[in-house]
Amino acid sequence: MPIYMTAQWQCRPGAEAIVSEALREFVAAVRQNEPGTILYTALQQVDSDTSFMTYFIFADEDARDFHSSTEWVKRFTDIIY
Repeated sequence: MPIYMTAQWQCRPGAEAIVSEALREFVAAVRQNEPGTILYTALQQVDSDTSFMTYFIFADEDARDFHSSTEWVKRFTDIIY
């Protein structure tokens, strides 16, 4: 059964460009390497440059577990945290 998830978060003011680039690289890695991830997209709020949302759909628990264990997730979270 598919798993639908969202995450909303804010970055520090001034870090928007770094976060946007990290998101582009991250989403590309997900799309290239995760056949069990049906959709992964990132959005930046129009009226607040520091506000972001990601929306993703995993085919199943195994796909979500695989995603969580990848080096690109670790690299991305190291940047945004």
